[in-house]
Amino acid sequence: MERIWEIDAVRGTAIVLMVVFNYAFAFAYFGIFTAGGGWAFWWLFPRVVASMFIIVSGISFTLSASRPKSRYKKFLLRGGKLFALGLLVTLATWTFVPGSTVFFGILHFLGIAIIIAPVFRKFRYKALALGIAVIAAGIYMQSLAAGFPWLLWLGITPNLPMLDYFPLLPWFGIFLLGIFAGNTIYAKGKRKYKIAKITAAKPLSFLGRHSLLIYVLHIPLLIAALLLFGYAVF
Repeated sequence: MERIWEIDAVRGTAIVLMVVFNYAFAFAYFGIFTAGGGWAFWWLFPRVVASMFIIVSGISFTLSASRPKSRYKKFLLRGGKLFALGLLVTLATWTFVPGSTVFFGILHFLGIAIIIAPVFRKFRYKALALGIAVIAAGIYMQSLAAGFPWLLWLGITPNLPMLDYFPLLPWFGIFLLGIFAGNTIYAKGKRKYKIAKITAAKPLSFLGRHSLLIYVLHIPLLIAALLLFGYAVF
């Protein structure tokens, strides 16, 4: 099936914005430069960007699931790969920044989301309703805390400091909104509405097609450069 350029372009936009935020955070963490913007930049901006990325992931899942001979094994392997990359992030942060270890970041989340998503692959309005309910439940659960870490993946935390945290509640609700959008706009893997191709979006589409590689490499490359020039110290 031919790739849908606008999905890649939106994913490419999201990965660029995510890199911008992560670099700004790294510069602030190492005391090099702290960006302004207050709450809008440091709290709202990364959540909007992450929501873009997760919604697109939900749409992409519906496109993949619509292909002939689409089997659960494919999603199990894809999700397992992302979760394994997430475990490498856990190991790296536990080694270098043990006080802010990433126990369940966006790669952990996407891995689990893709593994369980086939249950909802044919949902449309049910995905919309369930997505809203999951988001609401996740917002409520943010007020809860536990004295143990075993429900971190769900959204109940022992108030551990973490550099990256994307529990299933509320974020799987965002993924379900992506499934709703995918099954509405791209029913059976085909675009329902005509969209004129924008030539200027080609670079973003290219980045979107390689978003996982960019995400995995952008922080290690930055840290290596900062170490090389003496800006980063662990």
